[in-house]
Amino acid sequence: MKYTKLPGTDIDVSVIALGCWPFSGGDVWGEQDDDVSVATVHAALDAGITFFDTAEGYGKSERVLGQGLKGRRQDAVIATKVGGGHLSSDDLPKACEQSLKSLQTDYIDLYQIHWPNHNIPIAETASALQRLRDQGKIRAIGVCNFACGDLRDLLAVADIVTNQLSYSLLWRVIEREIQPMCLENNIGLICYSPLMQGLLTGRYASADDVPEGLARTRLFSADRSMSRHSEEGCEAEVFDALKKIRDVADEAGVAMAELALAWALQQPGITSLLVGARNPDEVQWNLPSVDLALSEDILQRLSEITEGVKDKLGNNPDMWMSKSRMR
Repeated sequence: MKYTKLPGTDIDVSVIALGCWPFSGGDVWGEQDDDVSVATVHAALDAGITFFDTAEGYGKSERVLGQGLKGRRQDAVIATKVGGGHLSSDDLPKACEQSLKSLQTDYIDLYQIHWPNHNIPIAETASALQRLRDQGKIRAIGVCNFACGDLRDLLAVADIVTNQLSYSLLWRVIEREIQPMCLENNIGLICYSPLMQGLLTGRYASADDVPEGLARTRLFSADRSMSRHSEEGCEAEVFDALKKIRDVADEAGVAMAELALAWALQQPGITSLLVGARNPDEVQWNLPSVDLALSEDILQRLSEITEGVKDKLGNNPDMWMSKSRMR
């Protein structure tokens, strides 16, 4: 494993982080046994993964992660998120206390705003977060799903260290504006869905093979049953790109997932990739990407292969909604 620091802090994190949303099970992820989730946390720690990401909005995920880290809290860096409905000066401290209780810890390493809430003044939220940091309940402040306008507003009243966004070979919207702004302001990028919810593993032969709970992003048609957008999607472009990515992976003698993660790790400003695992075996699948150095030629080929998908998605960084919740 390799490690880096959250920008502007002394907090060391593994460049592969365990995304703990799958621990919640439910409609999106399907049935998930808590004991298997706990074993997955142990396997991640044993493999050198020290960075764990969850959220108050991920059902039982915080509680399960807390169980998994019992007795090993000192080995872990916990990132969790406060929901957009809890960003007022009254609600935010209560939400933090509940997360601390669920996680069975007395401090959170990285406390992130999950989504912007444009109905609550960002200065009010920033002040509440800074008080929590002064009290030692959180060590660093981050955000998720903040586009340039949201970032500008927040940076005027607070210091943040990370911005968590969807980023992968199939979701490169942030390259246009958000990534350059983060680089300019020394804000680390934490990437969720770097395998685009399994698409970049090659496990699905067509859009119809993708489970309903996952086939709801703007990559897919609005006709998919659980979609919340109104777009035609880019299913043909996505699966054409996947075939070509598989060809590059075969030429390089590596798995598609390994290739896709290595590409993301070598992009500018990346602090860590959030990779989900639902059992101990899955933890091991993504580790080889850390040591895979792709040539400039392969990096460029992969980017060219997915340029059509990037063009079709336009400037909207919201994976699920046609009217972006970011600004």
